[in-house]
Order: sequence, then C-alpha cells, then structure tokens
Amino acid sequence: MKRTTYYNAAAQMHDQWPIKKALTLSDVDITHPFLTLSRQQVETHILVYMTPQQQEHLRNDGQVGFNAQDDDTGDAYVMKLKWRGSYYNLIGKWGKVVRGKGLDVGQEIKIRWFNGCLHFSVPEQQVVVVPPARMVAAPLVQDHWPIKKVLTSSDVDTNHPFLPLPRRSVEDHILVHWVPQEREELRKEEQVSINARDYDTGEIHVMKLKWRGNYYNLIGGWANIIRQKGLGIGQEIRLRWANNCLYFSVLAEQYVPTASGHDNWPIKKALTLSDVDTNHPFLTLPGKAVEDHILFYWTQQAREQLRNEHQIRINARDDDTGDLYAMKLKWRGSYYNLIGKWGKIIREKRLQVGREIRVRWDNGCLIFSVPE
Repeated sequence: MKRTTYYNAAAQMHDQWPIKKALTLSDVDITHPFLTLSRQQVETHILVYMTPQQQEHLRNDGQVGFNAQDDDTGDAYVMKLKWRGSYYNLIGKWGKVVRGKGLDVGQEIKIRWFNGCLHFSVPEQQVVVVPPARMVAAPLVQDHWPIKKVLTSSDVDTNHPFLPLPRRSVEDHILVHWVPQEREELRKEEQVSINARDYDTGEIHVMKLKWRGNYYNLIGGWANIIRQKGLGIGQEIRLRWANNCLYFSVLAEQYVPTASGHDNWPIKKALTLSDVDTNHPFLTLPGKAVEDHILFYWTQQAREQLRNEHQIRINARDDDTGDLYAMKLKWRGSYYNLIGKWGKIIREKRLQVGREIRVRWDNGCLIFSVPE
C-alpha cells in the first residue's frame, strides 16, 4: 500500500454526521456484504481521528479493525475498514447490519467517528424514498432520458450481444422505481426478466437485466435490437424506466444527417456493424428518409403494396460499377431494410464500418454509391 501523504488533518466538521450516503444495490447485497465509502470522506472524517497505531496498521495491511456502534439501537459491532485504492469498504458484520436493520436501496446512512468508535445511523423516515408519483411517471416527458450512452464496438457486437450500463445510473434511475421484492430477486438471482419498449417503434421486447458488480448488462433480445435498428458505433442510446417498463430510444438523426433538397444523394449514412454483417445481411435506412426521397416517387399502388405486404421487390444499381441487382425493400415501422443481394454487395465492395453509403431513387431504380 504505497502512499506518500496518507491523509491531511482536517478540523472537526460542524455537522454531527459528516458522511452521508444513499445506499446502492451493492451496499445492501448480503451475499457479498460491504459498504462502499469514498476515499476523501473516509480520510477527512475518519482516518484523521484514528490512533497512529491504527493508521500504521491500515497502511501496512490494507485494512484495520475497530469498534462500531449503531446509534439507532445501541448495538455494538467489531468491524473492519478495507482500503481499495480509490475508495474504502466497511466489512466484518455489515451483512448482519443489513439484515438486522432491513436496509434497502435509496435509504440514507449517516456516519461519524467519535471517541475511538465508528458511529452510524439510518433514520426510519428515510425508509420510504420513492413517492407513488415517481412510480407512475409518464414515459413521454420531453427530453427526460436520465441514462444516455454512446455505443461502442462491443455494444453492437451481435456475436456477444449485451449492453453494459453503469451501476450508479441503473440503481439511481431504474432500480429505485422497483419494489423491494424485485430488487431482492435481482440480488439473489443476479438477473431478472423485464419488459423493454422501443420508444421509436413501439415494439416490446422481453429482456433481462443482469447484475455484474460495478455494472449491469441488458441481455436477451439485444442482438435483435442491434440488427433491427441498425445500431452502430457512435450512436447514442437513451433509456428510462416508467410504468414497470424499460424505455429506450435511438434517434434516426443521430446517424443519418439531414440532406439538402438539392443534393444529388439525399440519403447518406455511415455504415454500422450490423450493416456489414454478412451473416445477417441487410442495410438499415431511416423511415423518414426513405419516405421523403424514395417512396415519394412511387405510384400509389406500389406504396399500398408495401404497406400491405411489408416488403416489395425493387431494382437496384451500383452507381460506382453499373452492376444491377434484384432486391427487396422491407418495411420495419420506423425504418426500412434493404435485403436480397446485400450480402453479395458487402463482399464485392468490401464494405466496412464507417464507410459512407449514398442512396437516391431515379427512373424506377434504387441507385447507391460508396465512394472510395
């Protein structure tokens, strides 16, 4: 344990309880019982008051034992403080404290050091932290997506499909809305089934939220979502919990720039991982762009056929080579998939993530180009 300056002495705070923390799921997990505390708070308000022998013991062994007291009940415990680098864990009898006090996510624990003993308190009035109004929050509040993430290459990998989410975000904005029984099931089973709704299309997926310690994985139908929405690196996914359902959204304009009406190529898109997957070959195009710049030129009969059958045969031409293809345009609600010979096009043109494809409709044919 290497520290040049272990901690700085600080004057006693006027607040009787200088350390306060809202408990997280890991804090109340009795299968791996420990309470995580920030390094700055511990070193400012606890370690500075320990004896030199205790400080030396902590430096050499990475942990130190001491007495702790529950100020709400008067119960005394022998516990330990363990240094973890950027934070500290309170261990020992913490699992017994969690069970004895019935601690749950969102409750506030207050901590102080006094007369050679760690004192803690969890006021009863903090037990109910989520009012009913929050439990039934409407999902349509404008720009109210508390969890946002820019997708990485592993997030859109259909071979190992899962979406990792930070622990703090999930516990603050999802689990806080769950009833205690649901949180307990997640703690015991380490995963729980949930309903997830695509806010952009209205489609519902049955998925699972899996606890992985410092983060949570969204699994189950994630691979289908990647392929259906054509998700790629750099897109932003937004999530929120409402009405017992996980809502998520990926705005089309995040990856399809708005084109000028005078542009010879009104539809432009940077290819994503799903767009160049030859195992499941299709090109995803945003609904508005297709309807404004392709379907707009179709006959009423052709548009009606697409609506009724959800797909229609079209001719496509590679503007770079002049090659012709018989393909299909498939309607998926808020977006369209170009299927048929797309796998062959990927291989022949050696398409890769990040390349820009340009699309337009001309003389009854879909024209596309991928500049070198």
